[in-house]
Amino acid sequence: MIHPQAIIEEGAVIGQNVTIGPWTYISKNVVIGDDCHIGPNVVINGPTELGKGNRIFQFASIGEDCQDLKYNGEPTKLIVGDNNIFRESCTVHRGTIQDQGITEIGSNNLFMAYTHVAHDCVVGNHCILANNASIAGHVHVGDYAILGGQCGVHQFCHIGAHSFVAATSLILKDVPPYVMASGNAAKPYGLNSEGLKRRGFSSDAIKAIKKAYRKVFRAGLTIDEALAVIAEEIPQRDEVSLFTDFINQSNRGIIR
Repeated sequence: MIHPQAIIEEGAVIGQNVTIGPWTYISKNVVIGDDCHIGPNVVINGPTELGKGNRIFQFASIGEDCQDLKYNGEPTKLIVGDNNIFRESCTVHRGTIQDQGITEIGSNNLFMAYTHVAHDCVVGNHCILANNASIAGHVHVGDYAILGGQCGVHQFCHIGAHSFVAATSLILKDVPPYVMASGNAAKPYGLNSEGLKRRGFSSDAIKAIKKAYRKVFRAGLTIDEALAVIAEEIPQRDEVSLFTDFINQSNRGIIR
């Protein structure tokens, strides 16, 4: 059902079985997939593409111009996957030409009230951003990552898959996969072991990840030394490679 007091510009594409509440504005360059629920007083600007089954609550602003002062009205884009939840007053901005021109959000994510996703961010699947969590421009967030309430992530930082950032933390460097981070500035506080168990990681996989974690964060080694020891002493498996590849590819350096 589309409420008669919703404002939908000509050119917007609305899928089947979509609900749009009163006083919501949808611009002409927006595509909304099937089975989406858009609440009242929502603004969706474009170009923006929403997949299927997304839920957007009141006062959210999705696909708006970014806050980067270098942005000069270029036709950048926001792409959102399926089955995401954007709670009250979320803000998600489109990309800039200084990056790929796209802000991209995967599927099955929860963005709690007042969260902010800035320009050129890439958010994976099954992530949770708790109330007031904010990620700055060009931040990448891996699958199943959890960002606690009121935490802030500095621009260009990467948050690894299955990691956990505690509430009110400030992230100034990359957080490797599986790691629990906390503090201002954030430091590592062990592995997100409970999260890994809930997601079906085997005991052998968790043991191997713990060994790799200790080499990087507890053995007093340099990063290069730790990675060399991991390659030599720990049986190579995909779960460990996710951890070591992330560290190898880090541009900002990792929290330690």
